[in-house]
Amino acid sequence: MMIGIPKETHPGEQRVAIIPATVDRLVKKGAQIAIESGLGTTIGFSDENYIAAGAKIQTDRRTLLRTCDIILRVRKPPLEEIKQFKKDCIHVSFLDPLNEKTLVEELAKNKISAVSMEMIPRTTRAQKMDALSSQANLAGYVAVILAAERLNKIFPMMMTPAGTIIPTKVFIIGAGVAGLQAIATAKRLGARIEAFDTRPVVEEQVKSLGAKFVKIDLGETSQTKDGYAKALSTEQLEKQRQGMARVCAQSDVVITTAQLFGRKAPIVLTKDMIAQMKSGSIIVDMAVESGGNVEGSKLNEEIITSNGARILGLGNLPSRVAFHASQMYSNNLCAFIEEFWDKEQKIFQLKLDDDIFKNALVTYNGSIMLKTT
Repeated sequence: MMIGIPKETHPGEQRVAIIPATVDRLVKKGAQIAIESGLGTTIGFSDENYIAAGAKIQTDRRTLLRTCDIILRVRKPPLEEIKQFKKDCIHVSFLDPLNEKTLVEELAKNKISAVSMEMIPRTTRAQKMDALSSQANLAGYVAVILAAERLNKIFPMMMTPAGTIIPTKVFIIGAGVAGLQAIATAKRLGARIEAFDTRPVVEEQVKSLGAKFVKIDLGETSQTKDGYAKALSTEQLEKQRQGMARVCAQSDVVITTAQLFGRKAPIVLTKDMIAQMKSGSIIVDMAVESGGNVEGSKLNEEIITSNGARILGLGNLPSRVAFHASQMYSNNLCAFIEEFWDKEQKIFQLKLDDDIFKNALVTYNGSIMLKTT
């Protein structure tokens, strides 16, 4: 069974789907691996590194796509490439299927078995395959580093002969995977941290990382079975903004991580709230790719507001640490392949009755299998 990995074509994408160490693992299980020449150049791996691990090098992308039984990649496939896939091919990548109706329809039309890595359930058994969490973890780290680099202050407290420097105040909005890593990173840099989440259940996690949990009475709130925060009502959103405005005004750095799975991100930081912030303060909108948490933020732009606050709307944060992002994603893919690999026949099995597989399977045999609830 041939597994193929093409180079990423999305502008600015530095990550790769498979690293040589993963190739070695899969080859030892009986898989054949073919990669597009130059796959690993963005993270320092040569074709020779992949050959040494057991991969074959393909210089013609079209040949790779039409001859492989399984295609692994980071990003969704370009629409024009789908017709080039081998009949009954299995395609595994991030697909954003709830927002990519045309893409999903095209995959079904061409009878591709498409697996979306976003749809891997958050269960104990699937934890090692959870690419959404592995990449969000790194994004939380990068968000803090970007803020620290742009802030005109240092993060830690320092007592020196020239005087005492008070620690930077960082406010993290949203304590999911990305938010918790942002808290941990800011804490390691010596900042004083406050954090808020609509889910009271995460308060202990926030405190365990050394941050103060900001309590705002929103009434009844809840989360999905996979641990994602559910959308707030208009009234709850307004209460949340009022409660956060004071904290934002006192903060040097504000990082927003609030996202709703498969839906537009909510606005949690309005222009009025930003207007109360300090000159020189930094706002990192980690949800900018899904609509943005910060009013006025723009994808891949840095904006200086009239009061001197800086809004960072930089997208694809994991790609800024592409080596480790690729390493983690490659391990996620490998765990997924291994879970459904038949050791005797040395083939990947489509286990349609398996909870993990049926949750992540978007299209199969010409039908759309996507669950929207």
